[in-house]
Amino acid sequence: MDKKDRAFKVLLVDDEDIFREATARQLSVRGFIVASAESGEKAIEQIKNDPPEVVVLDQQMPGMHGSDTFIAIKQINPLIEVIMLTGNTSVDNAIELMQMGTFDYLMKPINIDELLYKIEDAYTRKKLNEKQ
Repeated sequence: MDKKDRAFKVLLVDDEDIFREATARQLSVRGFIVASAESGEKAIEQIKNDPPEVVVLDQQMPGMHGSDTFIAIKQINPLIEVIMLTGNTSVDNAIELMQMGTFDYLMKPINIDELLYKIEDAYTRKKLNEKQ
């Protein structure tokens, strides 16, 4: 995808300010329209008001946990693709979330190029699902 094809909205949800801001900046530079939220609750608010195409969601957050946020996102709009991020290696949790419909599950620290490709693939899947 070239930069102009990436002009779709990505919501980055993470309680770690430095990670969220740095990643949002890196995605913006690569042509994405990036919104961010520091909690699951704020993410849900944003999704209701201005839904993104893809959500990049941290699993471990205070307040509304990533899994609960994921479920709420899918209830609001089942076509939004969600990529989960985690710093903890819980294979069972990753498998459960994949079975529930997350697009992918990535470990922190993330490689920005890998995240970029996953976001593009998630967007492609969303567009295909919209046509069905």
